[in-house]
Amino acid sequence: MTNRNPHLFYLLESIEVSRQAREAGNTPFGAILVNAEGEIVLKQGNVEITESNCTGHAERTLMEAASKRYSKDELWRFTLYTTAEPCAMCAGSIYWGNVGTVVYGISEKRLAQLTGDDEQNPTLDLPCRIVFAQGRKAIQVFGPFPEVEEAAVAVHEGYWT
Repeated sequence: MTNRNPHLFYLLESIEVSRQAREAGNTPFGAILVNAEGEIVLKQGNVEITESNCTGHAERTLMEAASKRYSKDELWRFTLYTTAEPCAMCAGSIYWGNVGTVVYGISEKRLAQLTGDDEQNPTLDLPCRIVFAQGRKAIQVFGPFPEVEEAAVAVHEGYWT
């Protein structure tokens, strides 16, 4: 894999975060936030999803932390990188948090192929582009990236029933 596309470096970093989340016993997803200067300012894997906490997705949790640290003006210039296309809940968090750019490795459809009927991921067939398009902000979305699909999928191997 060549690294001509600057997004690939950050996507691979988010995949490493997903690997760490899995090693910690959580579902294998990861997200990172990159500021306008290209510095990684936050990293977040999925946190434990339980009956009493169904919102521990990496992107949503990252946005909660980011909104406490950065202004909406700053966040608009940031980019959120994530292993898989943000679900509707996470897309909503990104929208309300005011991040201006989202980059993801694999699509929600590809993720659904991996997770099947596993009750931990009853994924919606609702692309984040559609969620964002219903709002009043021109959030840029890039993805999926075939160059990182193999690495992103590898973290999920053997996890889902």
